[in-house]
Amino acid sequence: MKRKLRMGMVGGGPGAFIGEVHRKAARLDGKIEVAAGAFDIDPVKSRQMGEELKLAPSRVYGNYQEMLAAEAVLPANERIDFVSVTTPNNWHFPIAKAALETGFHVMCEKPMTMTVAEAMELKKVVEKSGKVFGLMHTYPGYPMVKLAKDLVKQGKLGKIRRVVISYVQGWLAKAIEKDGQMQASWRTDPKQSGAGGCVGDIGTHAANLAEYITGSRITDICADLNSFVEGRLLDDDGNCLLRMENGIRGVMYCSQIAVSEENNLSIWVYGTEGGIEWHQVNPNQLVVKSIGKATEIWERGSDYVNNCSKAAARSSRIPAGHPEGYLEAFANHYSNFADTVLAKEAGEAPDALMLDFPGVDDGIEGMVFIGKVVESAKSGQKWIKL
Repeated sequence: MKRKLRMGMVGGGPGAFIGEVHRKAARLDGKIEVAAGAFDIDPVKSRQMGEELKLAPSRVYGNYQEMLAAEAVLPANERIDFVSVTTPNNWHFPIAKAALETGFHVMCEKPMTMTVAEAMELKKVVEKSGKVFGLMHTYPGYPMVKLAKDLVKQGKLGKIRRVVISYVQGWLAKAIEKDGQMQASWRTDPKQSGAGGCVGDIGTHAANLAEYITGSRITDICADLNSFVEGRLLDDDGNCLLRMENGIRGVMYCSQIAVSEENNLSIWVYGTEGGIEWHQVNPNQLVVKSIGKATEIWERGSDYVNNCSKAAARSSRIPAGHPEGYLEAFANHYSNFADTVLAKEAGEAPDALMLDFPGVDDGIEGMVFIGKVVESAKSGQKWIKL
């Protein structure tokens, strides 16, 4: 690698969860350093975060507009290379758009925008800018998810028939947003979160995971959304029947009021010859099933996994038996994003393994998914076409 990429972060101020995850993950492989930031809507808190990160005061800004303007006029060997957007949802589109138009690459938290129209507009901005755009749908970053995708692609499961995805949490079982809990406050506010609550926050992850592993898009939805906590303006629970390309049928269940559940994401994929099963709470294993054979448990980092999937091998840092998890999944997206940026800088075409991270098209699909789930839940019509 010729040099480290310089990251400018928007969001991720004091007390923020996801911003700190991004920082740790981005730095994990030594390809990226945090060089600047507008870390909070409150300039005082932004400066506080800059001090904690040991940044020069001149590289810590009161808002993203200041950061983009100031960084753009710095010498090429000093200015940031890309912007990491880790704010509440309503800020994703304007920040990403402004960063691209100013000439910076972008890594953005999901959902990409607040509306489908914004998502379509952002794609045009990405294409016009020629810059690299990454979207942080975490779970395709796991090595065993990449293995699952390759097993499907290689035909090891036969023709795919059925997908079941369950993503359940319990942290919103009570109205903690009314007590000022920061993460709950913005996620349950339509003005900051968008049209979907639970379905926008974690349902989009489940849908993205199903499409990534199967290589087939969701085409039709029959949805039921619920707001179980009294007074909550957005859904906190939902069920969806899915129709996908290539005749695949699916079921998705997501909830944030499932008491005692932490971050329980699981997926089952069944074909004519076999099936796979993956659980995020035990991410280093993939359950592999075949007709007439004993069920197998494949372990991350093993030779047989690495020989079967170049993407899984590329995404593993340490030998089997030494667990890797959530931060590493984020880091895999950042690593591929960085390699893609550096390849383009060198005038080279990024290879398929480098390009294995979610992008603007995934963001569009996510926004369409949220909108259609909400539409289906409100409609008397059984199926809504995406």
